[in-house]
Amino acid sequence: MSKAKYTITAALPYANGPLHLGHVAGVYLPADIFVRFLRMNDHDVVFICGSDEHGAAITLRAKKEGITPQEIVDKYNAQIGKSFRDFDISFDIFHRTSSPIHHETAQAFFKKLYDNGKFTEDTSEHYYDEEYNQFLADRYITGECPKCSNPSAYGDQCEKCGSDLSPTELINPKSTLSGKSPVLKTTSHWYLPMDRHEDWLREWIKEGKLDGVQQHDPKAWRNQVIGQCMSWIDGGLHPRAMTRDLDWGVKVPLPNSDGKVLYVWLDAPIGYISATKQWALDHNKNWEDYWTGDRKLVHFIGKDNIVFHAIIFPILLKDHGGLILPDNVPAYEFLNLEGDKFSTSRNWAVWLHEYMEAYPDKSDELKYVLTSIAPESKDSEFTWKEFQTRINSELADILGNFVNRALVLTQKYYEGSVPEKNELTDEDKRVLEEMSAIPDRISKLVYAYKLRDAQAEAMNLARLGNKYLAETEPWKLVKTDPERVKTIMNIALQITANLSIILQPFLPATAKKLSDFLNFTSSDWTKAGRDNLLNAGEKINSPTILFQKIEDELVENEVAKLKSSNPVESKFEPQKEAINFDDFTKMDIRLGTILTAEKVEKADKLLKLTVNTGVDIRTVVSGIAEHYSPEEVVGKTVSILMNLAPRKIRGIESQGMILMAENEEGKLSFMIPEKGFEAGGTIR
Repeated sequence: MSKAKYTITAALPYANGPLHLGHVAGVYLPADIFVRFLRMNDHDVVFICGSDEHGAAITLRAKKEGITPQEIVDKYNAQIGKSFRDFDISFDIFHRTSSPIHHETAQAFFKKLYDNGKFTEDTSEHYYDEEYNQFLADRYITGECPKCSNPSAYGDQCEKCGSDLSPTELINPKSTLSGKSPVLKTTSHWYLPMDRHEDWLREWIKEGKLDGVQQHDPKAWRNQVIGQCMSWIDGGLHPRAMTRDLDWGVKVPLPNSDGKVLYVWLDAPIGYISATKQWALDHNKNWEDYWTGDRKLVHFIGKDNIVFHAIIFPILLKDHGGLILPDNVPAYEFLNLEGDKFSTSRNWAVWLHEYMEAYPDKSDELKYVLTSIAPESKDSEFTWKEFQTRINSELADILGNFVNRALVLTQKYYEGSVPEKNELTDEDKRVLEEMSAIPDRISKLVYAYKLRDAQAEAMNLARLGNKYLAETEPWKLVKTDPERVKTIMNIALQITANLSIILQPFLPATAKKLSDFLNFTSSDWTKAGRDNLLNAGEKINSPTILFQKIEDELVENEVAKLKSSNPVESKFEPQKEAINFDDFTKMDIRLGTILTAEKVEKADKLLKLTVNTGVDIRTVVSGIAEHYSPEEVVGKTVSILMNLAPRKIRGIESQGMILMAENEEGKLSFMIPEKGFEAGGTIR
């Protein structure tokens, strides 16, 4: 029976910053383990990744640092690539979406869909920054979330409540470029009519069938992947723009489309294909062999990318025609850090490149810990204390202790020669039987994408060996029954040789050390479980310590480093970007007295207020209805931003903004002045 062929992708890291351990644990390490296992089992497999180098976030980073987008992506592509190499992630290719072959591939993909009528063209109003003379991508716009009143929501998502948004839903939107209120201006875009695809997507995701033909096993998909996809589909899919008004990205390959580029979530996943093309050219292969026919396409991603890989990209692949759809999308939940979320803005992170610089000989230790706590089905947490505990009590005290005993005693008793195996006791047979069963259990778990449990099974072989030596005590028995000790030590060495095979996907550097100790090398998974990997009389080498124990000082230093980079432990949002004094003086903030208040129809969070500002009477719509009733606010003197451009909210023109204080639980409070201040007073 022929073995399944695989095309494995790992989410393209965004080239606007370094990698942290959350990225590693939830995408790249599990993908690497899976691929290493497939290679050992003689599958035809290609492992694809590269940096995602387009989109609004990169142009924002470039503006912030005062350099070009190309300089940004060159910098972080190099840094991320080096981090992967140092950490020994075994990509077949780590490519980039700014490459010419990617631009050609993405444009050809778009053009084929366009020519086949898979897009619709629509003219609509989008926000435009008049000072910068450009349309604003979703991430160039911030404002108040209409659902949770977060004042810093983005135009595509509120990161506080997690709601998906469109820019026009934001209350009091601001351009992140100029800081001013944008205007609506008409522009045209090409849309992917996702609503046309609901029926086949539902059958494909829930039942694994496409046009009635079984494509994949839906039981192998993670519940959170199917649940999130079905929530989107059952809620009704909507057309999604596949182009953007930007000057950085893959140009739209159509006439009269100057200033338009491909949407990053059309552009980026095609990067998997263009990277495969480059790899195929470099190795005299045919790229189509890896994207067509009887082949399994597997996307390793984080949960925030589920919809793009399990709904949008499959639609694009199907519309293109002739390309395989994903066999599985093993999405991971989030990894937290020392009781808090990873945060790049607050530098609350353990950066992979910094870890590798500080501990270049401890890559396997980190791999082991991250796989042990992998957020496969729910969020998990990395702490330096657990890092220490797992290395000391598991890697050092179990695996390291067993290997050291087995090899040191062999050197001591037999001058480094493998002893003969004599008659087996029932205990020996039980140990060997258990050893032979472990590789198959690991295989079943890996194929089911349960890599955390698979690593635990591999460690169970070390536990088995450690327990075997502890119970048989060859160091005591050698004086009274030396022939029995030969058998015990032979079995211990066979276990060690097996460890050198089954640890390769999980701890490749450690497996290589074991191979060097034993003068035995095999990457053939089918040999794992055998009790004759080493022959009597073969020489082994003296071992070195596999794992140095982690001292308290390392833990204390790393935790202190984290806290020093984020000195105030706060649940509040970090400070926004600095503004100059002139920007501040442009704001006209005064005291006002609320004269009347009423709820806005069909809007649970909005109150319509009539406010005496001391210079006029004006209407303000405020999102405070969940915190105050109309009766509670009448007569209060409040702070009001006067010169905010008027904006219609639910059909009511709002002529300013009431300023509120917010606590860590999201509760709002008026900022009420001391007695003796009246409407019209200026706040400086």
